[in-house]
Amino acid sequence: MIEIVLTAVWLMLPAYIPNSTAAVFGGGKPIDGGRKLADGRRIFGDGKTYRGLLAGTICGMLLGLLQTYYLTVNGTVLGMELPSFGKVPGALIVIFTLAFGSLFGDMFMSFFKRRLGLKRGAPLPVIDQLDFVFGAWLFTYMASPVWFTENFTYWIVLTVLIVTPLLHFVTNLVGYFIGVKKEPW
Repeated sequence: MIEIVLTAVWLMLPAYIPNSTAAVFGGGKPIDGGRKLADGRRIFGDGKTYRGLLAGTICGMLLGLLQTYYLTVNGTVLGMELPSFGKVPGALIVIFTLAFGSLFGDMFMSFFKRRLGLKRGAPLPVIDQLDFVFGAWLFTYMASPVWFTENFTYWIVLTVLIVTPLLHFVTNLVGYFIGVKKEPW
């Protein structure tokens, strides 16, 4: 059981880190440029910025590259054989799609939250905890279906769907208490 949880978290690390690093290093020009749709609501809102998208993607990719390097040098992590992201250039594609896809998933749900009339930071339980996971999975599956299906087995997927909301809750509380998030969800 512990091996499945560690494998699930290991595979998702490049997707887990981008949203928090986008919040820390983001800011600046919003991706939607302040534009509104016909419903009078912003497309994404001020929380989705070019700098955040770039910083989050880069940080997710750097973490994935560090994981790849560590696994290449050491062969195991905590004595366990964990899956790799593949060989270059395929590994770069997988790591990029996990990182960028997670931010896209979050941005995509922000679009729908605006359509529902929810303001920036308003909670949308379950969706807020898993939107980035589905974005990462979708992009990674589209770019590398064989790698995805070999690594995201039934048990890994189930574990990610259970563990991620718990991790999301804890990291959001930490972000709130250190002042990088305005709300604890």
